[in-house]
Amino acid sequence: MLDITKLLSAYVEKDSIRYADTCSNTYTGTNKGAGPVVAWNITKRCNYSCKHCYSGSNNQKGENELSLDEIKNIVDQLKEANTPVILLSGGEPMIREDIFSIIEYIRNKKIHVSLSTNGSLIDSKTAFSLKKLGIGYVGISMDGKKDTNDLFRGTKGAFENSIKAIENCKRAGQKVGLRFTLQKSNYKEVEDILRIMEYMDIQRICFYHLVPSGRGKEIKDQILSHKQTKEVVDIIYEYAKKVKGKREVLTVANHADGPYIYLKTKKEDPHQAQNIYNNLLKNGGNRSGMAICNMDWQGNIYPDQFSKYLLLGNLRENTFKEIWMKNPLLDDLRNRKEKLKGRCRSCRWLSICNGNLRARAYTIHKELWADDPACYLEDIDI
Repeated sequence: MLDITKLLSAYVEKDSIRYADTCSNTYTGTNKGAGPVVAWNITKRCNYSCKHCYSGSNNQKGENELSLDEIKNIVDQLKEANTPVILLSGGEPMIREDIFSIIEYIRNKKIHVSLSTNGSLIDSKTAFSLKKLGIGYVGISMDGKKDTNDLFRGTKGAFENSIKAIENCKRAGQKVGLRFTLQKSNYKEVEDILRIMEYMDIQRICFYHLVPSGRGKEIKDQILSHKQTKEVVDIIYEYAKKVKGKREVLTVANHADGPYIYLKTKKEDPHQAQNIYNNLLKNGGNRSGMAICNMDWQGNIYPDQFSKYLLLGNLRENTFKEIWMKNPLLDDLRNRKEKLKGRCRSCRWLSICNGNLRARAYTIHKELWADDPACYLEDIDI
């Protein structure tokens, strides 16, 4: 994840997870002693059928879904591992009847909680409940204007549901933002979404580069071309410069964005570009299996939410620390520079990209250490 607005400003949070000293903790890539951010697919159930869904969610309860008691036990383990943030996702996390009990237990353990949701189940009462429980951030999906979003989400009325959820969160004083997955059929609508963001005074937006994982494999032809990626990143870059930190603009799942933005800034302001480069070095690029991990509704552990092909272990069989500290696959990911092939291996930006997203390389090339095909930097740039 790259916080573009912070990159383009002089201020970076002192204790930021994204801009921590990557050498301080071999096992996490975050601040010394901190565990990873955990993206937790708390349920497989969902009332939508999004085309890009990396978890392949549907309206059926996942087999062997974790019970509330099991979830509490796992939260205890994450607390022991000094996990700073748990991102509850799905499926649709609000479908779980015990979701408020889960959030309350996590917060009582002094772990920050964020929520990734389609927004369909956030009415006014729910929004106030989330605020009272101490949810740090609610990310609501919006993947284009009304017709585009509803088609992509497989649900008529999905766009209006998102709008209502955002309004409800804002009335409750709950921090809320947008999540937008870039693809060929919607990237031309990014400026429309930014206008909606301005009109509704939404403070945060995350742009996800499409990853062909789960159901997303079926639309891998929707991954933007390199030319299209540059076009949309240019728009995001100019918007982030304009808002000057008044809103948060982030990109996710393509660490080529870092050197691309550095090179653009270098032409305009070499001094600022040097600050950007220094912060990118601290960020360290992709840290799947280092600063982030993923858990599913059965207690399975993966390096990130897109890497379901790399099962590291199960929390019904081993503790989190046993899996996180001893799995040889994680050792490979944490020392990946020696294993990368092709353009990645010889790229001069390797220290600030770290080989980009292995999940996309594996899905497209069937080779874990191959180039990430979504890298849009030119040969002359690398």
